[in-house]
Amino acid sequence: MYRQHRLKREEDFARVRAEGRSWSHRLLVLVARPNELGYARFGFVVPRRLGKAVVRNRARRLLREAARLLLPIIEGGWDIVLIAREPIRGLKMQQVRDALEQTLRRAGIARPETAPPPAREESVP
Repeated sequence: MYRQHRLKREEDFARVRAEGRSWSHRLLVLVARPNELGYARFGFVVPRRLGKAVVRNRARRLLREAARLLLPIIEGGWDIVLIAREPIRGLKMQQVRDALEQTLRRAGIARPETAPPPAREESVP
């Protein structure tokens, strides 16, 4: 994911959490607020209760990759914070991607008429 599509500063996270609206799914919570930019920015939160660093980093990577794959269907002009929930541990990329897409569509952030990009297929030797 390009640097411009990331929320980095603590103030940006706090603003989204304070002023944004949230939608929940079994695997994640999406908090979103409009921004004045022409593109979406993402921040990722993985609480310590999810597990040790390896587990948290995997959950963060799954969320980041799912957001990157769905970037083409997301309306521009949103700051989005994704918060991982415990059931995300041990899941595959496709399940996380489907959960994020479903939540984005419920939130009205995804373009309704477009189909999601196909998932990357792994090559089999």
